[in-house]
Amino acid sequence: MDQTPDQTPDRTTDHLLDGRVTLTQHRKGYRVAIDPVFLAAAAPAADGDRLLELGCGSGAAALCLVARVSGVSVTGLELQPEMLELARLNVTANGFGQSIELIKGDVASPPDLAPFDHVMTNPPYMAAGQGNPPPDPVKAMAMVESHVPLAQWVSLAWSVLKPGGTFTMVHRADRVGEITTLMEQHFGQIVICPLWPGPDRSSPAKRILVQGTKGAVAETLTTGGLILHNDTGSYTEEADHILRHGDAMAIR
Repeated sequence: MDQTPDQTPDRTTDHLLDGRVTLTQHRKGYRVAIDPVFLAAAAPAADGDRLLELGCGSGAAALCLVARVSGVSVTGLELQPEMLELARLNVTANGFGQSIELIKGDVASPPDLAPFDHVMTNPPYMAAGQGNPPPDPVKAMAMVESHVPLAQWVSLAWSVLKPGGTFTMVHRADRVGEITTLMEQHFGQIVICPLWPGPDRSSPAKRILVQGTKGAVAETLTTGGLILHNDTGSYTEEADHILRHGDAMAIR
């Protein structure tokens, strides 16, 4: 993520996809890393598709998806007013108002949502009651499960999808067992794609991309995943093309 000097003391103006997306976010507290970029790259949306993002935050994943896929329509559901304000600012700044609709709402009690072709999410990674939550309340809600367990995120995604629709999630690799169990209760043709930090896969993956299809019956598959860095520490060519050039990521 590239950064330019910000105009206010509490916000920065950053850039994703090599400048194709401008992202204003809080200087302190929750800040976007590479996870939403990979999430948007893995969502198999096409021209004319409708996609729902659960917990859209400041809008990074939705913005990257719209920048990559012409004609896609994204609805972002976000609970926190501070994040929703940033998302609206970012949608306007990038000129994506015709493609992205933002709705204030809670995964626990969502508004009426029409059927979607795809759902994607970058939910809180830490299970409730585990670890030390950040002192910043906005960051804490973005990172730690509160009143909505992960099972509810998966269940809501299934309920709003059309038959044959896909659900794509980026999450912590150390929760893969729990995630697989939850996904298999609702989806089939589940693919788990590890994001490996180093070239030889000797270091454990910290993140995984998971994708399932509503109504499918194929067995769960774990792929070889994507290697993020080469032996010099820079991004691999494949990772760089996703992060900077906005390439799609076929995880199946």
